[in-house]
Amino acid sequence: MRIDKYLWCIRLYKTRSIATEAIKKGHVSVNNQQAKASREVFAGDKISVRKDQINYQYSVLDLPPNRVGAKLVDMYRKDETPPEAFEHLELLRLAKEHYRAKGEGRPTKKDRRDMDEYLDDDPYFEQLKNELE
Repeated sequence: MRIDKYLWCIRLYKTRSIATEAIKKGHVSVNNQQAKASREVFAGDKISVRKDQINYQYSVLDLPPNRVGAKLVDMYRKDETPPEAFEHLELLRLAKEHYRAKGEGRPTKKDRRDMDEYLDDDPYFEQLKNELE
């Protein structure tokens, strides 16, 4: 079975064309070699997929006859992704929150309106406006 069809059948990608695009971009390797979309996959192969900043590792257990339901996926592949990969993703998420907490940074439209309303009520800024006019 072709690698793009296999990735689609085990529900790693929503469509075959998305799977093919990921393969062309170099996000998929089979047995530590870059794969092409037409590469054949066999039971026992090791597949590495880079998706959402995580390097997933899978072993091919069997080839499905066609696209399988979500509950049946584990019959055809074994997930060997190390837990450190998920911890790394969690650290990245926490690091992003550290630099910019929610509600900080560029003001939203509501923040801008609140600031304008506050400045309109301030007598000091009223005096500055009058002087500039």
